[in-house]
Amino acid sequence: MSRIGKKPVELVKGVTASVSGQTIEVKGPKGTRSFTAGDNVTLAIEDNAVKITPRGLSKIARSEWGMSRSMIENLVTGVSTGFKKEMEIQGVGYRAAIAGNILKLSLGFSHEVNFEVPKGVTVTVPKNTEIVVEGIDQQEVGQVAANIREWRRPEPYKGKGIRYKGEFVFRKEGKKK
Repeated sequence: MSRIGKKPVELVKGVTASVSGQTIEVKGPKGTRSFTAGDNVTLAIEDNAVKITPRGLSKIARSEWGMSRSMIENLVTGVSTGFKKEMEIQGVGYRAAIAGNILKLSLGFSHEVNFEVPKGVTVTVPKNTEIVVEGIDQQEVGQVAANIREWRRPEPYKGKGIRYKGEFVFRKEGKKK
């Protein structure tokens, strides 16, 4: 039995949900998101909570049960509070700036990197060495943050590059004489 799937997803204040067939639509202060569950689970709204139950005890039904509950919980979290990834830039001369819909990164290349921010995600630069990626879709926020980080990953000798806030970078010892 799925421990995750057993728990109903509570609808927080200001969030409403409607189920039509296998599709659930969640509306909140930050926007609207929907999710279509597989045919092996049943969705129902009871007592201001979304309850997911499997149809049968097959392995696929049990795996879709927990996954569907997690996806619906992410929808509710996204439309109520949203998701946020904080990143920091370390390195001499490395900095970021935002101009409209373009994130401009100076990362030690001979040119400036222009990263176009996709719709549905907001990128802010509180300091020129910090980047904050926010949105209502957890997968999209994480993917945009990973794409930004991909331009200059933290290297192991000096630790220069773009890293997630609080990320530990294993440091190596340099050459010895």
